[in-house]
Amino acid sequence: MATSSVSSSSTISSAGIGSGLDVNGIITKLMSVESQPLNLLQDQATSLNAKLSSFGKLQSYMSTLREKANALTSTTLWNSTTATPSDASVVKASTATSGTTAAAGSYALEVSRLATGQTASSAALASGGTLSAGTLTIELGTWTGGTATTPPTGFEAKAGSSAVSITIGDGDTSLAAVRDKINAAGAGVVATIVTDSAGSRLSLRSRETGAENGFRIGVSETADDGQATTGLSALAYDATVADTPMSRTVEAGNASATINGIAISSASNTLDNVVDGLTLTLQKTTTTPVTVDVAADSASIKTAITDFVTAFNAVASFIHTQTAYNADTKKGGDLQGDSGALAVQTQLRAVLNQASSASSVFGRLSEVGITMKTDGSLDTNGSKLDNALGNLGELRKVLVADGADSGSSGFVRRFKQLSDAMLGSDGLFDSRSAGLRTSIDRNSKSQTSMELRLSITEARLRKQYQALDTTMAQMSTLSSYITQQLKTNSSSS
Repeated sequence: MATSSVSSSSTISSAGIGSGLDVNGIITKLMSVESQPLNLLQDQATSLNAKLSSFGKLQSYMSTLREKANALTSTTLWNSTTATPSDASVVKASTATSGTTAAAGSYALEVSRLATGQTASSAALASGGTLSAGTLTIELGTWTGGTATTPPTGFEAKAGSSAVSITIGDGDTSLAAVRDKINAAGAGVVATIVTDSAGSRLSLRSRETGAENGFRIGVSETADDGQATTGLSALAYDATVADTPMSRTVEAGNASATINGIAISSASNTLDNVVDGLTLTLQKTTTTPVTVDVAADSASIKTAITDFVTAFNAVASFIHTQTAYNADTKKGGDLQGDSGALAVQTQLRAVLNQASSASSVFGRLSEVGITMKTDGSLDTNGSKLDNALGNLGELRKVLVADGADSGSSGFVRRFKQLSDAMLGSDGLFDSRSAGLRTSIDRNSKSQTSMELRLSITEARLRKQYQALDTTMAQMSTLSSYITQQLKTNSSSS
């Protein structure tokens, strides 16, 4: 666009009007030539930013590889075991995820009784019924004495437990209100209402199983009617009293079982660490022994190996793509020729190419079913890996042994150490990223300097062409004047 200005003599001038030259077009083309170095700097900045972004992604892939290497070198992984019962309907079995590890072996289990909590129910009250005001006192403990055919003779309070008193006010005498008051008291029992054609009953059961979680209930009525089976007194329970108002439908008792012939008693049906590192959850009694087999958790180890190979392949594939040249697009990847990416690729392959003396059976990863393909990624032979998993001791050595040097260390241990070094402070990724950021900063400063120089150049060119335009306009005016005078003189002659 031509620039215009208004002079003090009120004549209008515009670049190119006086001379007839396309001044703006000329300056634009000249500045296009002058801007070539700036264009190169801008292209370089785009490339540098793309490199930094891609290198950041490579760092992320490498972090995942380190994470999977750490998982595979974990002592917990290699020491972990699994438990398998021959009859899962009788017992559920699991091994500890931390702490003591269950030793491999086979355990014979017989269950003669499951742990139970006490249940006591009231007599039916017609149409939901109401009770009376007063106080309920619930106490946890063990019923003592008695036999299978005779009632208990005593009650021993549960150690560490105190009796809980529950006040039933005049407005709380409905069966539902009493239930809610009991459940809110935290007395170690759970109250529910059971209704049938005979009416509604209040049923109380121990919150926890075991003989020590039996309970007795004392009642004090605000206005005693003298009848033990009416009002709030209908909720009293004492197993040592023959005519106690509530009836016990289930006795509190411990689980009884044998493990490898050793008698076990437990207040809970979940037996924690009765066998070190093994948890058994009893579900029903047995007529014949059930076996629980504990073996090394090779499935988890295989999964960890597969996860590691997947993480390695993500790194290898990314480097392969980012450093390659695409003949179709005639463009190279963002990291083509990048020293940092090539260093990562070289060092990863060096780990794989060096044999390990850690195991007396396996010396290379290919011997356990892991081989390198032509594109630098890893391939897993499932059959070979399964065979190697059958010899966990030697497989552990070739993968994770921490030797005195690289040659005597396991392959995954080497990858862990390599990734730790690369990702650590002042490691390859930090130094290369810092170098790229420095180049980007330097480029930005060069662009700023270049833009300033181009601005000065354009201003100078415009000034020069404005002067030329003015001069040529003056010469054109003079030429027109002389021509006019010549014509006038010629006419006079």
